[in-house]
This record gives sequence, structure tokens and C-alpha cells, in this order.
Amino acid sequence: MQKHLLTALLLFALLSSCAEQEPATESNQNTNIEVNYPETAKVDQVDDYHGTEIEDSFRWLEVDTAANVKEWVDAQNVVTQGYLDQIPFRKAIEERLTDLINYPRLSSPYNVGEYYFFNKNDGLQNQSVIYYQKGLEGEPEVFIDPNALSEDGTVSISLVGFSKDDKYVTYSRSEGGSDWNTLHVMEIATKKEMPDVLEWVKFSGASWHGNGFFYSRYPAPAEGMELSGNNQYHSVYYHELGTDQSEDKLVFEDKENPDYYHFGGVMEDGKYLILYQQPGTDGYAVMFKDLSSDGDFQMLFDGYKNKSSVVHHVNDKFLVRTDIDAPNYKLVAVDPANPAKENWEEIIGETENLLQSVNTGGGKVFVNYLKNATDYFYQCEYDGSGMKEIKLPGLGSAGGFGGEEDDEVLFYSFTSFTYPNTIFKYDIASGKSEQFYKAELEFNPEDYVEKQIFYKSKDGTDVSMFIVHKKDLEMDGQNPTYLYGYGGFNVSLTPYFSAIRMVLLENGGVYAMPNLRGGGEYGEEWHKAGMLLNKQNVFDDFIYAAEYLIDNGYTSSEKLAIAGGSNGGLLVGAAMTQRPDLFAVALPAVGVMDMLRYHLFTVGKGWIPEYGSSDDPEHFENLLAYSPLHNMKNGTAYPATLITTADHDDRVVPAHSFKFAARLQEAHEGDNPVLIRIETKAGHGAGKPIAKVIEEQADIYSFMFFNTNSPVKYLQD
Repeated sequence: MQKHLLTALLLFALLSSCAEQEPATESNQNTNIEVNYPETAKVDQVDDYHGTEIEDSFRWLEVDTAANVKEWVDAQNVVTQGYLDQIPFRKAIEERLTDLINYPRLSSPYNVGEYYFFNKNDGLQNQSVIYYQKGLEGEPEVFIDPNALSEDGTVSISLVGFSKDDKYVTYSRSEGGSDWNTLHVMEIATKKEMPDVLEWVKFSGASWHGNGFFYSRYPAPAEGMELSGNNQYHSVYYHELGTDQSEDKLVFEDKENPDYYHFGGVMEDGKYLILYQQPGTDGYAVMFKDLSSDGDFQMLFDGYKNKSSVVHHVNDKFLVRTDIDAPNYKLVAVDPANPAKENWEEIIGETENLLQSVNTGGGKVFVNYLKNATDYFYQCEYDGSGMKEIKLPGLGSAGGFGGEEDDEVLFYSFTSFTYPNTIFKYDIASGKSEQFYKAELEFNPEDYVEKQIFYKSKDGTDVSMFIVHKKDLEMDGQNPTYLYGYGGFNVSLTPYFSAIRMVLLENGGVYAMPNLRGGGEYGEEWHKAGMLLNKQNVFDDFIYAAEYLIDNGYTSSEKLAIAGGSNGGLLVGAAMTQRPDLFAVALPAVGVMDMLRYHLFTVGKGWIPEYGSSDDPEHFENLLAYSPLHNMKNGTAYPATLITTADHDDRVVPAHSFKFAARLQEAHEGDNPVLIRIETKAGHGAGKPIAKVIEEQADIYSFMFFNTNSPVKYLQD
């Protein structure tokens, strides 16, 4: 990682084996547990959108702090838990998940002065513990243990910036899964807490310069609206160590555009502050400020149609990864004194594969390409010469290769569906890798198959999909299958190992993950093909992935579950309302379900570049056509549905899931259950304690197996 340049990414998004046991018994099978849903009141609310009247009968559920909404939440959770408790193998699945995830996990170390920092979880710790040690041979000791800060593990900690002299570190503290953070400062050598506490921070790192650091924050929200109010005036401040936050210097604000986001960081050499200005989650402008003078910010890349990121400052030029005239991205050198496009020097040209990222360390450039949704890494000089491939263990996902100019070794991680996450040490001079840490868990990759296939979507577009299952699994259409997707915000889904997924695979299940349009796997054109007025392509890609799995014997409609979170929750909601006949189970998590009002809550307005807004007549028609909340039909047999959300989700507020659940329970006809599981003291996903993760995943897999009539080999005690 670049130690002194921490860029906040506004993506809304994106985480063994045992002895053979007894086969399933009849008690494993679905016997139609009776569900009595709580009554949900309706209000007379009609909105006029450009002459079209739209009912919003469950509008009252948007006020998540209201007493009647809390009563509704409690009543729904009672019904949901009562149903899940009756699934005969639910407890056994939870015990198996606990066993599977109970192994030590380590992050890649990174160098800070004489210390190396890393995160480690012994197995079942709710939060990973931050360690540090002197040198690579030093004895590790605890730096911060988040588990000691709360009884239920709902406090999470991240290190977000180190001082230039490596004496201090800024860390962020989040509670209950909220995006809100407080920033604190520690002296590294002594672990002494400094008095500095900065509040109302969101989407920010801490980039040190002099005796303090730059960071981004919002004004304090209105009391009672902390988790649902509209966040505006995201601005950059400078905090001097040892002073009160009220004395922080305002560095940049934009009163004319209160919805824009502003963040950035100082270049490693300390000469420039780079500032990113984003209307939302897509394009952004880039400015820079010479920190040796009192001058104003200067524009480097104006407008908001493109994405250009400053990677490094070297030889008096910025190295910039950009998609300007290069939808698959290229690397250019830009002179800050003459930043016009005609003066750029091309370092690495655009290729047919996505230039996913560029890092620097040890005086070298490290280039990451994505080819068919798998990672390839190369090392070269600052001028692009001497390009050589870094051989990875196989086809999968890798990350790392970042550091500072004087680093001699770097670290990276590698994983795939059948390759548990492993840390490697990379010697820059020799270009050789050696294994640094391998997870110790009982897992034999030879027992499983991972493959990538291509299928045709509705309009004939070729779409890639990863499929994982046990070797020699019979393709008789009877395999429980978990189809997971996202398809948005330029996010790439690549292979990764999950111990939790083993519950599915070792019970004869199939895991499928397509690379839908709207994602970033095949560059900016692939992203644009699934955004705004092209969003229906994403749902078509997902539906046709399901049909491919059925047509090729992997599964059947009676055995197929679909899942996704956030934008992926929208995906599930749209797919199940468009093709309710195609799926047995739907698992939408923290989904964006009300496409007409999403932009009115917290940071939802930042997604307008991706979705469009109902304030615009053309986009209103498009959003209404697929908005899950608005496309349910009374008397329809929808799939068995388990909606998951959390009370502290201040990114996709739980009102989306509340209203969707109420309407689905009203419209649905038949025996399939329609349940909503509302986690407490949890948010959009980040920082969720391991105990809550295990409980939630046990509920999800139990619900899926039970409602696909799939045998489960675990026996309940």
C-alpha cells in the first residue's frame, strides 16, 4: 500500500473439510413451515413524477427511528427467527460454519519505519487484531485490539495514515457498522493515545503533512438523523496535532455543489496535495496544490466524465492512470507545470485487457492487468521500460505490490476459489517470490473444480461466469445452486476463497458467479453497457446466467437460489420481480430497492451517475421500469425470499428493505415464505463481527437448503 497516500474509494458495494458424516434424513426436507406475517399499516401517500402518480403506501417505514417502525422491525424479526428456528439442520450448519471459519488469518505486512504492521484473526475473534513488530524477524505484539473496545465486537478499527517521520499513526473507529468514523492518533513506539479526536468523518483517510494531516468530513448531522439524513458539504480540512477539532483549517469546500465528495492525499515526496472532486461514484475532477507555497488548487483534470488517478510524483511529473481516450486505461506522465493533454507522455499504452491498477514501490512500477476476470502483474521502470511478468501461483486474484521508494521487499496476496488466501514476500531486486504465510486449514483443492465458461446474454453478448463444485458432481439438474452477482459501479468480481462457501460445496452445491455488464472486469465500455439507461442489460445477463445453469444440467428452477448485496441486492430484487418463475430462493442483502427515492437518503445521491435520478423524466421512466419496489404484482408466486439488512446501515438505508418486504408480503401468493432479517448494531457489511457473520450465514444457507428441498449431511445434536 502507498503509506502516505490513502484515497477513499466511493464504491458501494463489496468478503477445511471434515470427516464424512451421516446422510440426510427425511427431517431435512421442507414441510412448509407456517408463517403469519405481522400486519403492516398503509398510508395514503401519492407522489407526482412528471405527471405520473405513484403510490408509496409504506412511506412511514422510512423513518427508522420512529417508535412504530421499531415495533414493526421487532415483529418481523420474531416471525423470521421463529421460522428459522424450525429448520431442523439450522443449528448444525451454524456449528459447521463455526468450525470452518476457525483458522488463523493474516493480512499482508506493510512497512512503517522500523516496524511492520499486519492484521491477524486467530479464528473466531469478532474483529481482526492489529499487530506490529520490529523488522521481519521481530516478535509481534498487539498494537490495537478492537475486541477489547466493546463487549459484542461491534467496534472496528482501521489504520488510515502515518506521519512522515513514522512517529504517529491516525486510526479510524467505527461503531455498529456505520460509515461514520472518528479519527484518533497514537504514538507508534509507546502506543500512547494522543488527545486528538475528530468526529463526523466519512469516506476519508488521513494524509500527513508537517505536524498534522488532511482529512475529509461532513458537518454534524441533525440529532436523530445521523443514520438516514442527507449528507452534504463533504469538505477537506487540515488538523494540527494536539489541537481541538474546532481549530481545524478548512482546506477546500464547494458551497455551490453541496452533494459533491472531496478527498485526497499528499504525494510520497510531500510536494503536492492531490484533491479529487466527485459528483458521485463515477467520474471525477482532479486538482493539485503545491504545498511549498500558499497558492490555490490548480486543475489537473477537469469535468466528471473520466477517471484519472495520480499514482506517484517522480522526476517532476505525475504518473497518472487514466481512461481518457482509453476505456481500458493507460499510464501517462503529466508535467504539473504544463498539464495540457498535448504535453502528456505515454508510459504504458492501452491494451485489450483492463489496466486495473498501478502501484509503486522500491523505485519500480507495478502494473496489474485483468484478463478474463483474473489478475496478472508486471514490474517495470518509471518510464515503462523493462516490463517483466511476476509469476503468480495460478489463475486467480492478487493484491499488493505497493510500498515506498526505499523498500527492498514488498508483499502480495493470492487467492482463488480453491486456493486459500496466501501471503507472498517479493524481492524487488531479484524479482523472486517466496511464501510468507499460508493459512493452516484442512482443505484439499483436488476435491473441487473451478472453471470459467462463457454464455450468451439476451442480446447475444458473451458473458463470462465462474462455476465451482465438487469433482464428479452429477449434472442431473438436482444440485442446489447459489448464483451470486453484482453488476455495477465498475466493480470487478474475481476468484476468491471462502471457508463459509464450503457449507454449500461439501453438500453437493454449485457456486456460480457471472461477470455481468455494469462491472469493471472488461473495462469502461463494459461498465457503461450496464449503467443508466443500459441497466436492464445487467438483469438480462443475470437471468441468462440462470438459464445457462439450468440448460446445462447444473441445477433447476426448483434448486436455484440467487444472491447479491447492495447494488447486488437491487439485482436480485429486479431479477425475482421480472422472472419469479425462474428461481426457488431469493437472497437480497442491503439492497437498493426503491429506485425513485434512493437519492434522498445519506449518500444515495452519489449513485446518480450510475443509475440516473427520478428527477429527470427520461431516467424516471427507466428507473420505474425495473425498480423492485414498484414492479411487484398482486397474486404472484414469488420465490422463497430472505431479505437481510441492518439497523445501522447508513449507506443503503434499511428503509429500502423494509418497504420491499412489506410490499412483497402483500403481493405474494403461495406457500413460499417472505421474510426479512434485520440485524442490530450492524451496518452495510464492513466491520461486522464474526459472531454475527456466522449467525447470518447459517440462517441464509439453512433457508436456501430448506426451500430447495436439498439434503444436508450435517446431523443436529
